[in-house]
Amino acid sequence: MNKVNTRALSVLILVGIALLGIGFYIVRYIMFGDDWASAPFNATVFSRGVLAVGTITDRNGVILANVEDGKREFADNADVRRSTLHVVGDKDGNIGTGALSVFAPELMGFNLITGSYSVTSTGRQISLTIDSRLNTEALRALDGRRGAVLVSNYLTGEILCMVSSPTFDPADPPDNVDTPAFEGVYVNRAIQSAFTPGSTFKLATAAAAIEQVPRVFTREFECTGELVTARGTVTCPRVHGTLDFERGMQVSCNIVYGELAIEMGADVMARYAERFSLSGRTVISGITTASGNFEKASPNSADLAWSGVGQFTNTVCPATMLRFVGAIANEGNAVELSFRERSRMSAVLPSRTERIMDRTTALSLNDMIRVDNRQSFPGLEIHAKSGTAQVGGGRDPHAWYVGYITNENYPLSFVVIVENGGGGTAEASPIANRVLQRAISG
Repeated sequence: MNKVNTRALSVLILVGIALLGIGFYIVRYIMFGDDWASAPFNATVFSRGVLAVGTITDRNGVILANVEDGKREFADNADVRRSTLHVVGDKDGNIGTGALSVFAPELMGFNLITGSYSVTSTGRQISLTIDSRLNTEALRALDGRRGAVLVSNYLTGEILCMVSSPTFDPADPPDNVDTPAFEGVYVNRAIQSAFTPGSTFKLATAAAAIEQVPRVFTREFECTGELVTARGTVTCPRVHGTLDFERGMQVSCNIVYGELAIEMGADVMARYAERFSLSGRTVISGITTASGNFEKASPNSADLAWSGVGQFTNTVCPATMLRFVGAIANEGNAVELSFRERSRMSAVLPSRTERIMDRTTALSLNDMIRVDNRQSFPGLEIHAKSGTAQVGGGRDPHAWYVGYITNENYPLSFVVIVENGGGGTAEASPIANRVLQRAISG
């Protein structure tokens, strides 16, 4: 009888272990089944490591990638192919942030019941929020220079334009990308890189000062061209004389914002940089962006002052900057960014938002960065900040231009960066104008 009981117990233990194993597998399958199915060794949907099913279109129905006769094909137009390389991906999967990689489970039609099997074996079609016309215009405006251009709807979070340069034609890739002309070509600079922000960071310093410095709008500052601190000196390109907080933004005075950074202190500055995600990351359609950086410099130091004007060791990802300026336009609410069109069911729901600054702060910033230059930006109700970010090493500064427009029916925020391009106003703002003009022209 004892032997029977022992054997029965052993069987129950074995059954229990088997059930636990099956349960563990089922849980893992539910959690990671789409990753398993979208691995390149799945011959059902991959051919020589390339996803061989699924169609990708832009927001207007332009085919950006499809499959013909079992081969991956791209858009008919070469300029469209080159300008959408980093949002679509390449044949060899070297661009991990492209839709061919990120949305592989959806393209193959994966579900928990049938896996990657489909009756037609052609996969599914997904639409991106990208407007290929804007991407093409942005790449032409960059004119071979390294950098990135982003445009989004700051009310919905839809990214309409995302271009990274250098690029290549995915239908005719270069034999060798290990040359200076293609340096970093597999990197989507819009979301995978972080750059010294220069004076664009003064927007964050200004927001912090509005909320932390009493009567900051009535303060007067004196710019003699330099700010001598206990630990070094901060310089300003021009002697602005006596000026107030708002005028300091208009002329981008380093002394005004350097003084404010020292007054608020490194802890406050770091807290606001984190609150705005400028020192951290954000997530775009499941992709985690590159991290920015804000280092806490010593009190009363030139380094702390320089951090307040976007120098020192500051770095910011263009995509997180886009989210930040979009929040200013949206009265302090940062909308979750996406470059994948939402499904019919989710499209009726409001976009996910996060309040990152007080409404009154955003409205004040909105007034401070209004651009009244009809000649340079005809027809655009533009609010913007330029940046000329010094990078050292004898290299030219990065040129930034960031902001948004408030034209009726065009709630668009934008970020332009030209690596080692020179002055932000001279080099980056014409690119922004060109792309925005294309956007409002229909």
